[in-house]
Amino acid sequence: MTSPKHPLHGVLPVFQTPWHADETLDLETLEREISWLYDCGSHGIVMAMVSETLRLDSEEREQLAAAACRFGKARGAVVISVGAESSKTAERYAKHAESVGADAVMAIPPVSIGIGESELLAYYTRIITAIQIPVIVQDASGYVGKPMPIAMQARLLDEFGPERVQYKPEASPIGPKLSELRDATQGRARVFEGTGGIALVDSFKRGVVGTMPGADLIRGLVPLWKALTAGDTEKADRIHGPLSALISMQTSLDGFLAVEKHLLVRQGIFKNTLVRGPVGFKLDDETRREVDRQFDRMIAAAS
Repeated sequence: MTSPKHPLHGVLPVFQTPWHADETLDLETLEREISWLYDCGSHGIVMAMVSETLRLDSEEREQLAAAACRFGKARGAVVISVGAESSKTAERYAKHAESVGADAVMAIPPVSIGIGESELLAYYTRIITAIQIPVIVQDASGYVGKPMPIAMQARLLDEFGPERVQYKPEASPIGPKLSELRDATQGRARVFEGTGGIALVDSFKRGVVGTMPGADLIRGLVPLWKALTAGDTEKADRIHGPLSALISMQTSLDGFLAVEKHLLVRQGIFKNTLVRGPVGFKLDDETRREVDRQFDRMIAAAS
């Protein structure tokens, strides 16, 4: 196995993908976003579902992955999502990510079909054995699909080891599922919190090594992570209140996209809030005002 250049831990935000008006990739804005995330204290960056990976064609997806590595790998860990509807395509994305300098890849299972445990094992085994960098198994059932069996996830760790296979569980109920995975692996599993930060305080107590939230709330999440690692529960609770209120308004993938892009425009990082359609959620004026109010509360608490 090739050891990642940068440690996989801490706050690893999932970047948003900026678009030009014609829906082509805006790489200039992406570079500004990634630089800003590191300036705010991120330990790395992640390309994943709220990067709109499922709305990219294969060439765009590889272009975006290469750009993320080019812009981000000098300053922290870069994780690239490689999940796909076929094992062959996921293997292709994984090999490409490794070739352009990713420190790790992350993979959701296929989302168009419900597959059994043996097929899941074969899917992840093919990805893991195709590359030398770590693979983060993402149970994205909070968005799509059905929860992965804990026993299957533990079996992957038993076969390949805790540095080779890591986890981002998102199945409900988050806390008990996280503890179940921890206990099934005798505490060896390296687990990243995957609820955008809404469950971070509880998940930290259950032993997560990091969190993969959205990029828009980085100015609250880095101080929250620092407070948790320092044992400052009072400050952590202060930040977590408005942070949780913000995330609770993001009840779908399109909800995350709409709120996050609005807040990135507000913070001067993005030029527009364009999301590739079709979309199932748009911010109305009242929701936007409440998002802004809770964001102001979060910033004040994090100061």
